[in-house]
Amino acid sequence: MGVVFRGKRMAKVKLLVTRQFPKAVLERANRDYDCLFNQTSLGWSNDELILASQNMQAIFCSSSDKFTDDIISKLSDTVKIIATFSVGYEHFDLNSAKARGITLTNTPDVVTESTADTAILLMLAAARRAREAFSMIVSDSWKGWTPTQLLGIQPRGRRLGILGMGRIGRAVAQRARSFGMEIHYHNRNKLSAELEDGAIYHAASAELFKISDFLSINCELTKETSKLLNQDTINLLPENAIVVNTSRGGVIDDKALISALKSGQVFAAGLDVFDGEPNINPDYLSLKNVFLFPHIGSATIDARNAMGFRALDNIDSYFKSGEPKDKLV
Repeated sequence: MGVVFRGKRMAKVKLLVTRQFPKAVLERANRDYDCLFNQTSLGWSNDELILASQNMQAIFCSSSDKFTDDIISKLSDTVKIIATFSVGYEHFDLNSAKARGITLTNTPDVVTESTADTAILLMLAAARRAREAFSMIVSDSWKGWTPTQLLGIQPRGRRLGILGMGRIGRAVAQRARSFGMEIHYHNRNKLSAELEDGAIYHAASAELFKISDFLSINCELTKETSKLLNQDTINLLPENAIVVNTSRGGVIDDKALISALKSGQVFAAGLDVFDGEPNINPDYLSLKNVFLFPHIGSATIDARNAMGFRALDNIDSYFKSGEPKDKLV
């Protein structure tokens, strides 16, 4: 594991680690590889990353490291694999990596439970006006219980539309069923009856939007899904709809959603991801009917360790057999 043969001598593979990953993950990387670690809490600049890649055979990165064509084309010729600490891979230029013969891998499966938990937390927080309630307490402005104070929307009997019925989407559906919600979904392909588990398929996303009292965004960010929730599609949502996003911020047109939240067209939103994060549209900060998280969907010890171990598993497999499990290109 983590070694290559050079004549009769074995040497550890040189691994560039671009971030401060969880302790157990770094310990394993340091044990199995000849590592160059980024000692800062944030990533390197593009020039620093390119320079650090010299003589490295593998790179262990995160979704915050942008591997554009300009960067990939300048990486050391010694780099054979880049393993990302994420499910999403929109930060990679896949064509450029393929042209350079660099293998790319991601970490699917392991963030399913934690991200689905976060989606449900955001859904309930948005529906029950948690941001307003918390602000009332911390500002010491609560004067006591009243019959009409902070009336929200309960999930039971309402329709949950899931945009993207992959592993995370199905885990969200599983949790939502316990609240008595009716599950609908749009996916590139209709699922088997077993995976649907009673969920209702909509071949067109527009048809899903029309019935989504609650909308949970769980799809990948692609050319097709970029700004998919925009003014036109928001207009399709039922009255007092609630929007939750634990996928990628770019799926939402911020300007359109903010306008709908201000006007009351959308009752509330729960957002864990943002277009251009960490730079958040400042209008979100002033809205009482938005519950915001700083991209913590997978932020449990269990999930983050599993992500790191999965990335290292892929690097191990590449140097052992040339075929990592989670190969993108």
